[in-house]
Amino acid sequence: MSQKNTKPGALREIAFLFLRLGTVAFGGPAAHIAMMEDEIVTRRRWVTREKFLDLLGATNLIPGPNSTELAIHLGHIRGGWPGLLVAGVCFISPAMLITMAFGWMYVTYGSLPHVSGLLFGIKPVIIAVVLQALWNLGKTALKTKDLIVVGVTSFALTAFGVNEILVLVLAGAGLLVARRLQTKSSVNLVALSGVSTLVASANLAWATTLGGAVPFSLQALFWFFLKVGSVLYGSGYVLLAFLQSGLVENRGWLTQPQLIDAVAVGQITPGPVFTTATFIGYVLNGPKAALIATLGIFLPAFVFVALSAPLIPRIRNSPAAGAVLDGVNAASLALMAYVTWLLGRSALIDLATMTIALISAILLIRFKVNSTWLIAGGAVIGVVLKLST
Repeated sequence: MSQKNTKPGALREIAFLFLRLGTVAFGGPAAHIAMMEDEIVTRRRWVTREKFLDLLGATNLIPGPNSTELAIHLGHIRGGWPGLLVAGVCFISPAMLITMAFGWMYVTYGSLPHVSGLLFGIKPVIIAVVLQALWNLGKTALKTKDLIVVGVTSFALTAFGVNEILVLVLAGAGLLVARRLQTKSSVNLVALSGVSTLVASANLAWATTLGGAVPFSLQALFWFFLKVGSVLYGSGYVLLAFLQSGLVENRGWLTQPQLIDAVAVGQITPGPVFTTATFIGYVLNGPKAALIATLGIFLPAFVFVALSAPLIPRIRNSPAAGAVLDGVNAASLALMAYVTWLLGRSALIDLATMTIALISAILLIRFKVNSTWLIAGGAVIGVVLKLST
């Protein structure tokens, strides 16, 4: 929808949706993206599936948390610049508040609550939700033989450990070459993608410059997480490497056990994994530090989306640039599929979890049940099963 024709009440609608998604979106970026596809493309029809894929591809080419940046993009399309801020803040806030609560319990009682039952029931539901989204998006993104080849190749490269941003760049450039488009715009776009690769390759160098024996202060905490949010590509494992180098080894602000607990909280809470920074801030210096750390790590995402949003329609309107974006979209789905494969191996471990996943898939596909209710139901079933054993 055009931003000039935004409906009255759109900001309220954006806020309500992303507050809800931020509260129940367990499972990491792949699950978040799947839930957004269901709510925004299938149910509300705010954007077409093609537009959704373009936004997804664009978020994979900039640093930062992909699902959060996708939420910010979608808010911008629905509600203009105010919608950009509302969507991002509302998606982040529930996870931030829940993580702060975990931080309070951790500081007060010295340990984390037991949540294995909760995740036991939620993870199989997430598998069904993501598989449905992959099917829907795949029908649009993999519509030609060359795109299918790009998707399969990208999955294989990811499985063999090739850097995620490099896979995206190779997919875009490879499809461009395959279609034999040699225009100035294509050269420029490949050059921009090459810059993204250089940024990704510089992550290790950044990690080594983020530290040094620096006394703790709120200002130093903010700048550390601002730098991390500005250059971080990839999964939570990449974030772990930054935190290990910058906070444990160089600065000595955290102990190794505290870092492991912080990463665990980021994984078990809904919403963006980057709220690991919220927990770390709380452990270091209470609620104010938690808010400052959160602001630091998420602020670059808003800036990157604001800068890149006007470029996406121009890219799509250029045949050569559009070919690159098609390749990136196919690779993005391959990355999402690989993460789902890994999650499935850890989530579907017995008859109970397989049954939950199968029933969830039937309710999603046949009866169009909202994924929010399925996640809530999975959580209840998981807790009951764990308490009964």
